[in-house]
Amino acid sequence: MKYLMLIYGNEQIWNSLPAGELEALIAEVDGFNESLRATGELVDCQGLETRSRAIRASKDGPLVTDGPYLEAKEHVGSYSVLDVDSEERALEIARSYPALGFGGTDRGGLEMWPLMGR
Repeated sequence: MKYLMLIYGNEQIWNSLPAGELEALIAEVDGFNESLRATGELVDCQGLETRSRAIRASKDGPLVTDGPYLEAKEHVGSYSVLDVDSEERALEIARSYPALGFGGTDRGGLEMWPLMGR
């Protein structure tokens, strides 16, 4: 089964980390990703630019706006696509993501979405 793992973060918090702390975390996440690539469980992993677009249906056709504008401090910063044997394994991977709980509980979170298809 394939799962989309959306990784949330708070840009203000990440940008305020002491020198070297963010680089250490990025190195830890890179190692995490490499270990999943080695097992064949990581299909793709990319960071996202901070500029997104929202496309919504309207009576005049699709409307493209800057956004989404959510009342939230966190935003999706990256994603991973996993190919694993079970939901339990996907959740095990998500729970072991290095940035969860890094420096406290307000540093972001994950969403796990099963992907349609095989």
